[in-house]
Amino acid sequence: MTLLDKLRVPPGPVDLSSYSTSATRGFKGRKQDGEERLAELGPRLLDLQTKLFAHRGRSDAKRLLLVLQGMDTSGKGGVLKHTIGLVDPVGVRITSFKAPTAEERAHDFLWRIERAVPEGGYVGVFDRSHYEDVLIGRVRSLAPPDEIERRYQAISDFERRLVDDGTVVVKCMLHISPAEQKQRLLARLDDPTKHWKYNPGDVDERQLWDAYTEAYEIALERTNAEHAPWFIVPSDKKWYRNYAIAEILQEALESMGLDWPPADFDVAAERKRLAEDTIGERDA
Repeated sequence: MTLLDKLRVPPGPVDLSSYSTSATRGFKGRKQDGEERLAELGPRLLDLQTKLFAHRGRSDAKRLLLVLQGMDTSGKGGVLKHTIGLVDPVGVRITSFKAPTAEERAHDFLWRIERAVPEGGYVGVFDRSHYEDVLIGRVRSLAPPDEIERRYQAISDFERRLVDDGTVVVKCMLHISPAEQKQRLLARLDDPTKHWKYNPGDVDERQLWDAYTEAYEIALERTNAEHAPWFIVPSDKKWYRNYAIAEILQEALESMGLDWPPADFDVAAERKRLAEDTIGERDA
């Protein structure tokens, strides 16, 4: 059984209380071992991502979309730095979704999401995503109940279209405990170099922990599909979170059957042209 299998959410109702936030599923070792394993995954991830990027602009170009969701401080930024940072940034498109602008609110909630989907050949990463519209949207009553209900199916249809268009969709919920979140918020207050990361509103959102948990459980159940599965990644241990998502990405990229694209030019003819090219050569 692969790590994908162990972290993948099975079909049916989701009870987040049954998922440990501090487990290291699929890995036997400590922090140093996990960090070393993450570093070892780097070259293979880079090789796979480079093969994906080499197909950009071609009709057969596939793409991978990684969706990161989680409570505040769950580590989306850490994943971007330590895991996505292992591959070539040229072939990565990261979108961090904030509160929608006036223009975005004038359109359907998926309008801005569809505009951020990466082109073929790229790894796209959504730091928060269309799921905010059924998470905070539900908890904070930012849309009528019937609209929230409609969005679950709209999301599933959208992801189905992505997959049909050659996209591998990987959705990860970074699962942390309220106790761990509290410690991370306190750590930001204790370190002046991290005050910029602290948002007083995070404490207000903590008061709605149970409501957010319920919203996540509903969203995971309603949008978990064979073609666009959810993975619950224990995230109290930062090193394991980073390692686990690297493993998930590698397995997802491996599943795409990537290889180097064939030349779309005559290799022998180009070699001959260069052999006959004397520009820059000095007389003997």
